[in-house]
Amino acid sequence: MNCRLRIALYQPDIAGNTGTILRFAACLGLGVDIIEPAGFPLSDKALKRAGMDYLEMAALTRHVDWHAFEEWRKAGSRRLVLLSTKATTAYTSFIFAEGDILLFGRESAGVPDPVHQAADTRLTIPMQGTARSINVALSVAMVAGEAVRQLG
Repeated sequence: MNCRLRIALYQPDIAGNTGTILRFAACLGLGVDIIEPAGFPLSDKALKRAGMDYLEMAALTRHVDWHAFEEWRKAGSRRLVLLSTKATTAYTSFIFAEGDILLFGRESAGVPDPVHQAADTRLTIPMQGTARSINVALSVAMVAGEAVRQLG
């Protein structure tokens, strides 16, 4: 399936979040890339419970590691949009394009510096000053929802 927008999860830690994201993406026709290793077996019951019967509908691609993902992404000339609490540009100020990959880091640690450096752009979700982060599944819904709205 050639999805016009993709969600990439960098070494996800929590099966329930990943299942929720897969269900969300299946409903909106978005592709999902999981960059392994994941912090749980991808056949985990929690993943199936959160994703329900939508897992079969999901356009899921698994990448054995960051290097394999980057080779695949570059071969397709896709722009990498990293969501990070370290970024300064709000996702609502960005113009999304077809083919964009929205990359979200691990729930426990985000992404390492080489992944930050590989991103074509880095965006953030503005939050109150004392807040650390928003649940990754909610973050995906917010940002992908805006991208889908922009793309029509």
